[in-house]
Amino acid sequence: MTKVRVNGFSVSLDGYGAGPEQGLAHPLGIGGHELHQWLFPTRTFRQRVLGNDGGSTGVDDEFAARGFENVGAWILGRNMFSPHRGDWSGTDWKGWWGDDPPFHCPVFVLTHHNRAPLAMEGGTTFHFVTGGAHEALTRAREAAAGKDVRIGGGAHTIRQYLSESLIDELHLAISPVLLGRGEPLFEGLDLRALGYQCAESVPSDKATHVVLRR
Repeated sequence: MTKVRVNGFSVSLDGYGAGPEQGLAHPLGIGGHELHQWLFPTRTFRQRVLGNDGGSTGVDDEFAARGFENVGAWILGRNMFSPHRGDWSGTDWKGWWGDDPPFHCPVFVLTHHNRAPLAMEGGTTFHFVTGGAHEALTRAREAAAGKDVRIGGGAHTIRQYLSESLIDELHLAISPVLLGRGEPLFEGLDLRALGYQCAESVPSDKATHVVLRR
């Protein structure tokens, strides 16, 4: 049965999923890079995202690897795909990941502007969805063909799905970092009232991994 999941979403101690002023110069916002220090050294990140050998094992890598298991489709907010705003004319932007993105399955990007599907190496095709979060989820479920749908972020996109209890499992990596400002993850949400409970909590040297389920 298809589950809707968030995996490996890093959040600061004060609840921000990205720093302020996200853009080409600061893809994760100012200070946002600090949130992911648990992830960058792992074997999963180095092999899956960078295409390199080696990397650390242990708790952080185990959670990173779990995020790619049984995933048949992804959903991304536009900021997760591109730093550009407005329509897509005048740009040939193909994402942050090079010619072979780490997804290797269909990816549905939320946007207000039409763009033709973009096929990449390794089985990744970006589909640009203008009909909103529900349309993206419907299409992603169909494309996943019984596997799970992973929502990659950003924080605003995750809030949209959480607010309607559409996420079945949410894995957060709480990093020991204070950002002060940025993109809040939990703003306006009462997760307890929405039916979420903490099912797992595992500390590592660089983060506390928390899994919430409905």
